[in-house]
Amino acid sequence: MNIISFPKLSVTLNINPVAFSIGSKPVYWYALIILSGFLLGMLFVCKTCEKRGVKKDYIWDIALIGLVAGIIGARIYYVLFALDEFDSLADMFKIWNGGLAIYGGITGAAISTLIYCRVKKINTPQVFDVCAPGLLIGQAIGRFGNFVNAEVYGGKTNSLFGMSINGAEPVHPLFLYESVWNIIGLAIILLFRGKKKADGQVFCFYIFWYALGRLFLEGMRNPDYILYIIPNALGISQLFSGLLIAAAGASLIYLHLKSRCSSEK
Repeated sequence: MNIISFPKLSVTLNINPVAFSIGSKPVYWYALIILSGFLLGMLFVCKTCEKRGVKKDYIWDIALIGLVAGIIGARIYYVLFALDEFDSLADMFKIWNGGLAIYGGITGAAISTLIYCRVKKINTPQVFDVCAPGLLIGQAIGRFGNFVNAEVYGGKTNSLFGMSINGAEPVHPLFLYESVWNIIGLAIILLFRGKKKADGQVFCFYIFWYALGRLFLEGMRNPDYILYIIPNALGISQLFSGLLIAAAGASLIYLHLKSRCSSEK
């Protein structure tokens, strides 16, 4: 049981990470929240995909394959940069003990989607554009899994939204910051995706927006939750975010110039 409070908002919650048990097996809120985010994101994409030229059957296939590939990618990413946390090869496969990284999940799902589109010979950039809002929905909801687990928080703060865990000094509720950032990104995409000039622009904006938020929020994390590539100086997610911002930004410029040249012909 964790006591999580927001002192300046006069809000206190007693949260048990276990939602219920099936026999002797606990079912955690974290897993239910992640699953809820996945399902709501997928349902939104299924509701809107055919209006944008992508068959609903394709989305179901992409989502289910991407879920498996995403979990595998998230685990591989985490293990590669936290090898010292594992005592044996078997421990690396025990995902129920925690240790999944969102960038690895996105990468795994993106690779499986790319392969699927190539095999089915469908418009890959168009599919990625259609799926982008669903990713933001899933991530906005999924971050609340960190809240119920009282984990992945930032440094100490006196701000209005300072979050105290089990009576400790208030810290930055990074789960909330990232969730709000994702919701803003979702709103921008929904407002402007109908005005895109080329397939792929929506997904590139998603990558740019999400990576920009992570670049700053990663620097606010408690060091215990940072996977460092340079000890106490540079986190792997910060480096990855910077590379993604550059790649997505360059891709957006390229697609804009390409569409502009095509319209002038």
